[in-house]
Amino acid sequence: MVSAMSAAGADLTISLSDGGSLDCELFLPRAAGAGSEHTGAGAGSEQTGSPTGPAQTGSAQRGSAQRGSAQGGPHPGVLVLHESFGLNDDIRRIAARFAAEGYVALAPNLFSHGTRIVCLSRVMSDMVRGSIDREIADILAARAALAERPDVDADRIAVAGFCLGGGFALIAATKPGFRAAAVNYGDVPKSRAKLDGVCPVVASFGGRDKLFGRNMAERLEEHLSVLGVAHDITTYDDAGHSFFSQHDGWQGWLARLPSPMAVGPDEAASADGWQRMLTFFDEHVRAPVA
Repeated sequence: MVSAMSAAGADLTISLSDGGSLDCELFLPRAAGAGSEHTGAGAGSEQTGSPTGPAQTGSAQRGSAQRGSAQGGPHPGVLVLHESFGLNDDIRRIAARFAAEGYVALAPNLFSHGTRIVCLSRVMSDMVRGSIDREIADILAARAALAERPDVDADRIAVAGFCLGGGFALIAATKPGFRAAAVNYGDVPKSRAKLDGVCPVVASFGGRDKLFGRNMAERLEEHLSVLGVAHDITTYDDAGHSFFSQHDGWQGWLARLPSPMAVGPDEAASADGWQRMLTFFDEHVRAPVA
């Protein structure tokens, strides 16, 4: 068993073909008992240590996140996609948990292209228009960077998303290169055709969430059943939206405001949802490629 420990350092940067860049944070597993290493930014009370080397950059959306190297391996990899609050300490905590389970976890900051409010407005506009090509391109760039790492098995990469990132994870999972996707209270397209080619999916939703809850779970269940895709979908009756999250500060205050999504943590749902993700990834990601 690997245990998790964070280390504060500089962001990893991926150069994109359009001349822009994508900030990411990397979480590395270590040998049993040695903890995991976080080589991204975001210092906090639990984050100690130092970065292990300079980030390198590539081109044509094939950036190289080569900061340090995980012991052993090659390891399975996972992209961790953040909520609408952005790449915050809560997402770092989740990414560190994946590293503690032996994954090289990469968390891209999908709000890298401007201020948080500008990026969030742009992303929401893209979602309303039904065109999230820019966001998916960023995710695929992060996936390519993760696959290039010598300590990652490029054939064993998953994507896990939460809220905003859950919907992105589902669409990204239709692209080549992912063995499985974890979709947590994310948007599900009405059109089944948008999920053609999707990899196996494990998904969790909150029954008290009136916007991205049982309705999305039932839609996803129907889509994947018709498509013949392996899946595990659960709705937790007593949970609302973002039940994995443990937000602090203004984000916690905002999350606690009354809303149709009933936002807030749920210990039972998050514990079971986490175990289901790990079990599903054990079967579809960790297993050697046939």
